[in-house]
Amino acid sequence: MTVTPTTTSSTHRETLDRALTAIRERTYWSAYPENLKAYGEDTTAGTQSAAEGKAAFDAYLGRPFTLDEQGSDGTVEGERSPYGVELGTSYPHLPVDALMSNAAAAMPAWRAAGPETRADLSLEMLHRINARSHEMAQAVMHTSGQAYAMAFQAGGPHAQDRALEAIAYSYAEMTRHASRATWEKPQGKRPPQRMTKTFTVVPRGVALVIGCNTFPTWNSYPGLFASLVTGNAVVVKPHPKAVLPLAITVAIARDVLAENGFSPDLVQLAPEQPGEGLAKVLALRPEVKVIDYTGSTGFGTWLEQNAHQASVFTEKAGVNTVVVDSTDDYQGMLANLAFSLSLYSGQMCTTPQNLLVPRDGITADGEHRSVDEFAADLAGAVDGLLGDDARATALLGAVVNEGVLDRLEKAPSYGEVVLASRRVAHPDFPEAVVRTPTLVKVDVADTGTYLQECFGPVSFLVTTGSTAESVGLLRDSVQQHGAITAAVYSTDEKVLEATEEAALDAGVALSENLTETVYVNQSAAFSDFHATGANPAANSSLTDAAYVASRFRVVQSRRHLPPAEAETGQ
Repeated sequence: MTVTPTTTSSTHRETLDRALTAIRERTYWSAYPENLKAYGEDTTAGTQSAAEGKAAFDAYLGRPFTLDEQGSDGTVEGERSPYGVELGTSYPHLPVDALMSNAAAAMPAWRAAGPETRADLSLEMLHRINARSHEMAQAVMHTSGQAYAMAFQAGGPHAQDRALEAIAYSYAEMTRHASRATWEKPQGKRPPQRMTKTFTVVPRGVALVIGCNTFPTWNSYPGLFASLVTGNAVVVKPHPKAVLPLAITVAIARDVLAENGFSPDLVQLAPEQPGEGLAKVLALRPEVKVIDYTGSTGFGTWLEQNAHQASVFTEKAGVNTVVVDSTDDYQGMLANLAFSLSLYSGQMCTTPQNLLVPRDGITADGEHRSVDEFAADLAGAVDGLLGDDARATALLGAVVNEGVLDRLEKAPSYGEVVLASRRVAHPDFPEAVVRTPTLVKVDVADTGTYLQECFGPVSFLVTTGSTAESVGLLRDSVQQHGAITAAVYSTDEKVLEATEEAALDAGVALSENLTETVYVNQSAAFSDFHATGANPAANSSLTDAAYVASRFRVVQSRRHLPPAEAETGQ
């Protein structure tokens, strides 16, 4: 069965071609503007304004979310914004058997459509998602606790870029070789053997995306779109506290599919009832052949060890590490570290946790600074950055859950507090829990404290015997416990080279001497690989060929050419 899409292929083809170039070149490119003012200003562009996005979000509150999924047996609700807003939105709940049967029935036509059509319709979905970026920002803000500007960028255009990147990698792998070929084998004096061969991209089966609370779109989109464009039906299981952003996404995807003659059940939402444990149930279904997960190490490891029928892609927890040796831009280093520690209250998988500093101190701008001086200066940089409450809330957002708050409250018991956390009053949301980061000084021997992930606004200043010991600790801690990011500050090229070798040994991305407005937390689509899959923090990378290639298989058919055709060469 072949279905002709009704979308404007030429427009999306240009986007796809540019994305294919971008993943090869690895230079800067973004398909979707990150500037909030680029949306809604030009009415001919068809994008929401901020006011329209807010109105669209408000319309979801206290009402059922319509998806028209087949086989619903009730509804699910219970989201509460970290800013104190009770969403009251209810979503259809489907039994697992219904999800699986719906997906199985939808896939044959989608497989037959081929890579070109699947890519085109996936890009149409992104186009429509992008037009509603302000609406998505509100949904991400009020489920994750991100401040609005960050929710707009990370939950909107940046997530959309990551999705496009996954589509581009998937398309490149699916079209790496010819789909049809004439095979001719010489037979000496006899006529050659001639055959036609057809190579078809076949999906693995049902794909399961397990969403997270902190980055519901950014972390879910790569797997969702990589699986969909490679022909799989996708079941999206959102975090119970962050359903709305993925519900909006699923609704848009279903609209595009239905408008173009495909079953909307290629993309289904699977919210869970309290205590249902739906992720585990879905993960072990034999129909599920691909799983994407972001979240805790415990559940990620469980998936890797138990979901043997599926290709499992996980991003888990890690201990992100910074080696501080020396700098020729002390204020730039302090400002960069202060921002990195503060952004989204440290509730990012890329936030630095351990700052490794020789107990004899560092060299800054040609002068010696003791550990205590460095600690005081860094604390001062954070206080200066967050001194104004309005600015602080725009950077910190809100604490996403009680687990983060509990770890923050326990932090003073871990060691010497060199930067205390303080409560910040949000000017617009008085019920929001907003806290500044804390920094605790510990000795390198106290491994039980700093070598476990402390997700949230808690970091450790770890005093070591030397920079060499710091570099060795970076290598060992990442190899044993994992990390998504690492960083180093040094004016000594030998130290930089040693740290680069340590990062290669440990399999972690390294940032060197960041003193401007690029931060270790940030990962740019089409250029930066997010995670490596080479250490315990993640078994995959966003996005590379390995991330997409096992989501499909190539199945061939072949037949001899008819004799007349063989003789005429037709």
